[in-house]
Amino acid sequence: MLFINHNNINPYFNHAAEEYVLKNFDDECFMLWRNSPCILIGKNQNAFAEINTDYVKENNIIVVRRLTGGGAVFNDLGNINFTFISKNKGDINSNFRKFTLPILKALDSLGINASFSGRNDITIDGKKISGNAQYYYKDKVLHHGTLLFSSSISNLSEALKVNPLKIKSKGVNSVSARVTNIHNYLNTDMDVLQFKNYITSFVMDYFNEKNLYNFTDYDLKNINIIMEDRFSKFSWNFGRNPEYEFRKEIRFKGGTIEVNFNVVNGYINDLKFYGDFFFKDNISKLEKNFLNIKHDFNNINCLLDKIDVQAYINDMEKEDLLELLF
Repeated sequence: MLFINHNNINPYFNHAAEEYVLKNFDDECFMLWRNSPCILIGKNQNAFAEINTDYVKENNIIVVRRLTGGGAVFNDLGNINFTFISKNKGDINSNFRKFTLPILKALDSLGINASFSGRNDITIDGKKISGNAQYYYKDKVLHHGTLLFSSSISNLSEALKVNPLKIKSKGVNSVSARVTNIHNYLNTDMDVLQFKNYITSFVMDYFNEKNLYNFTDYDLKNINIIMEDRFSKFSWNFGRNPEYEFRKEIRFKGGTIEVNFNVVNGYINDLKFYGDFFFKDNISKLEKNFLNIKHDFNNINCLLDKIDVQAYINDMEKEDLLELLF
């Protein structure tokens, strides 16, 4: 496994680096990295529905759309992100367990009793310190997650306009009640960079690896191209937010999903799915099936008989999708 020494804190660059490594390196890879204050939204989320727009603008917080599914997260320099890129050898759920295991062991070595929880979280005493998500490319999987070490919980709460349905399902009343910082549970004092170095060393030992890789000038040039062409563009980060006339949202086994679409002369157009669900294939392929289709229950019921819904939305049944569309 290639361990990448990665110290850039530009959120646009960092997500471009993930895509570059995923698509251009043959080795399995691991890297730890930090972002300056930003909100990272899942690939299939409606950006404007996930953020406190006024707060984000006033505080110059960058918004970046990830390649992965899952929900919106707040990053600052008190948070560390970890990335594993590997050959895909399992399903979505088993991969979440596989890639969080080294992190759980590292926390345990510090005397922290953390556990994997729900679909994609790592928690301490029932409070979230890590959210995880995945992206599948050819025969590979990119798995990344957050590690709240000393982040500003108040800024997190203000920046994210969290879906009340999600909060209700957790049985608590606010974002700040659901999250905590790792630093609060340490027996010995360390700062965020010392913690980052500790996790790097632990995971390197876990995989019996001794060397760190530094991006070359060639790597940096190509990462910057991806950053300019995708992750720093408004069209990528906010462009999936069309005007719509029909909107509905439900929570199902695999997460929360929202659909927006216009109906013109009885036929669907401009349909978009948003949500914190996980996926293996691009959701846009599913969306295309509904374009110029009559918004009629029997018609769409027959259409869904020909579609493998779970290839696009993990753990969603046909009946869930019908409930969402009508």
